[in-house]
This record gives sequence, C-alpha cells and structure tokens, in this order.
Amino acid sequence: MKLLAIDTSTEACSAALLIDGNVLEEYALAPRQHTQLILPMVERLLAGAEMTLRQLDGIAFGRGPGAFTGLRIAAGVTQGLAFGAELPVVPVSSLAALAHGAWRLHGASKVMAALDARMHEIYWGTWHVDGTGEMRLEGDERVVAPAAAPLPGDAGWFAAGHGWAAYDAILTPRFAAIESGRDVSLLPRAHDVALIGAHLARNGGLLPAAQAQPVYLRDRVAEKPKAR
Repeated sequence: MKLLAIDTSTEACSAALLIDGNVLEEYALAPRQHTQLILPMVERLLAGAEMTLRQLDGIAFGRGPGAFTGLRIAAGVTQGLAFGAELPVVPVSSLAALAHGAWRLHGASKVMAALDARMHEIYWGTWHVDGTGEMRLEGDERVVAPAAAPLPGDAGWFAAGHGWAAYDAILTPRFAAIESGRDVSLLPRAHDVALIGAHLARNGGLLPAAQAQPVYLRDRVAEKPKAR
C-alpha cells in the first residue's frame, strides 16, 4: 500500500508518505500558514522517495472535525491532487488520528480525544484498541460543552488533545477518577492519518476524488468565536 496523507485540521500542518508500512512525515506547528506549507511538504516527500502521485494507491486526508479553514484546505488540496493523478481518496477522522497518535506515541489503549472547538465547546470522541489491534470509536464523535462530555464507564483512559488544555478547569475534575495519563499538546498528524487510511483502504474505504469533503460536526461554522 502506497498512500499520501495530509492533515491541516488544527494549527498543525503535516504531510506523510506511507510506503509498504513505512511512514515518512513532514510536520510543522504553523497557524495560518497551511496553504503555503502543505504542497511543498508533499513535493519534498515525493521527491525524497523518488515517486510521483500516479504511483500511489490513493490520498488520505484529515476530514475533520477541526478548524473550518483548515478542513477546507485539506479537502481542496486532496481533491485537486487526486483529480490530477486519477487517484481515489480516503477521508479519515481527525479525532481518530489524534487518538491513534496517543496510542502510537504513548501506548494508550483507551483514549479520550478532545480538540478545542471554540465557542465554549470541544470536539469529542473516545476510542479503544480492540482484540484485532485496531482502534474503535465508542459511540459517536460530537461537538459538546466540556461539562457535558460523556463519562466512560470504566477507568484507565488517556486524555489527548488541546481541548483538555483549553478547558482544564472543567474537564480535569470531571474525569480525574478515570484518567490514566494525558498529552494536552498532542494534535492530529498525517502520520496517523496515513496508518488509519491504509487500514480503511484495505477494507473498502477508497472513494472517488469528488467525495473528498470536510466533516465539521457543527452547523455554525461561520459564527465568530466568543471570548473565553
């Protein structure tokens, strides 16, 4: 499996190239610079691997939830590259990529993923590693007030994402009894989008380029955030 992956769903910008299980990645924490950075990242990765887009099996991208502009950039770049190279696409949840990163980097088998959604809300989802070694979503992804984030029924959950830092005073007391550790600086990365995308692609997840669409979870995407 050979996949290009991109993620611009948060202030982080990253691209990755997966070639037969090995992942090369470029990553930068660069708010408002995604449009300038993402295509040069892709070009450098392909040049370093001495490959062209047409040699790939598809393009995976972080489809959201996340920042409105970032999701539009990822979907637009993915569509443009995929149409030009006649490749299918693989939409990957940005929250799933965040949870997968917590598993990959910290060995966390149960993850509470939270991204700051502004407007006094978070993007929220919980994942666990099942018996086959794959991460599975429990329930639904949602946008929710921090005080209303669903409480898992057991202990040993790892807290990941900048939603935990943004609303620490609310989330930490609520989940302290079941939390096993945390990384509040962790953000979705193309490395994990690539790994999840490869699994989805092997299981029928390749879609036509026209279906590279963002998922916002929130209808009020154009509303200005309120001051916290």
